[in-house]
Amino acid sequence: MSVNYKTVPAIKKCFSILALMAEEKRAFGFNEIVRKLDLNKSTVFNILHTLNELNILEKGPDDLFRLGTTLFVLGKAAAGSAELIQTVHPYLESINSEFKLSAFFGILSDRKVIIIDKADGAHRIKISSEIGMQIPISAGVAGKAILAQLSEAKIDGILSEITPKPYTSKTIIDKADYKKEILEVKKTGIAYDREEYIEGLIAVAVPLKAYRKDLQATIWVVGLKQEFREEEAMKRIVKSLLNTKDELNSRFSLFANPSGRKIE
Repeated sequence: MSVNYKTVPAIKKCFSILALMAEEKRAFGFNEIVRKLDLNKSTVFNILHTLNELNILEKGPDDLFRLGTTLFVLGKAAAGSAELIQTVHPYLESINSEFKLSAFFGILSDRKVIIIDKADGAHRIKISSEIGMQIPISAGVAGKAILAQLSEAKIDGILSEITPKPYTSKTIIDKADYKKEILEVKKTGIAYDREEYIEGLIAVAVPLKAYRKDLQATIWVVGLKQEFREEEAMKRIVKSLLNTKDELNSRFSLFANPSGRKIE
């Protein structure tokens, strides 16, 4: 049965831009897109900024447009088969089940940590955030774990461009002190948030080495302060997260290098 419809040219042009970025796997400037696709400047301008508003595309401080985090969310909803998410999700479920804490998986995108997966079903008291939520890089534990994966020069560059917000009385707003925290995470492989982002909540995170260019990832757990009160409970959670980090890094290494040769 045939269906009569009118093609929407703007949608076709929109997807031609997305396809270009996906194929070449890099960021593009406005003029380069106009030139490569031979499209009208005003059309490209309007499409780019609409997609940016929707987080389908993201515009960086270099004025280049790149594929945005909403695509991660849409991809997960459509297929549930993104390699990273497929690999990480069982670990989130395991942590959530064992410790009754919310477990999250996030990546860095334009000075924000984006939640791209979570497990928060097994709870006495549910603490949750939505997939797709954007967390400022200086807020909470995930940002510390993400920044710890960068060079000291890049850390300095990011810190010079942001102004930490005092979310609670315990938020670290002094940039020098915050950098010390990040450098400590580099050494230990574990990051802490002791009521710095939300009063009454404690969080622990580990950085993940995804072996993908310009991709920094982390998993973290969040719970009520009383759930971390006993020192032994914190030790068990930290040990579990560190073991999870090692296992995931090993699996990511194999994905990046199927030949099995060691990757540094």
